[in-house]
Amino acid sequence: MMPLRLRLCDFGLAVGAMLIALPALSQTKAQPQPLVIPLQCAGGDCPLLEGVPQTAGMRSGFVRLLTGATVGWHTTGKNEESLVILEGQGEALIEGQKSMPFTAPTVVYIPPAKRHNVKNTGNRPLQYVYVVAPAIIR
Repeated sequence: MMPLRLRLCDFGLAVGAMLIALPALSQTKAQPQPLVIPLQCAGGDCPLLEGVPQTAGMRSGFVRLLTGATVGWHTTGKNEESLVILEGQGEALIEGQKSMPFTAPTVVYIPPAKRHNVKNTGNRPLQYVYVVAPAIIR
């Protein structure tokens, strides 16, 4: 039989090792997992991907705009954005630029830190998917 003092020492070492390992374990982040998300949206703007922890930083959503409607002026800050136009026609309004008309199917790119808006200029709903991701300036 081992002396009690030795067993307590072993126990103390084991607890110490767990306490040292605990911060490293808590810093382990869950990795994003593959997803399949249907493009079904009852409203005008439906989030699809909402960033961390679902993704590494990308956000995405499905938008349906009625004739004459806009999403409203906004900026995505330091993020870049792409619009995948699925149906309809409209215009991308980007501050300091001429209006950029488009018709589906097409992709519209909006650089970081640009105030912008999207308007439906057609006679049927404009439907698109937006993707916003952190910009990496090289």
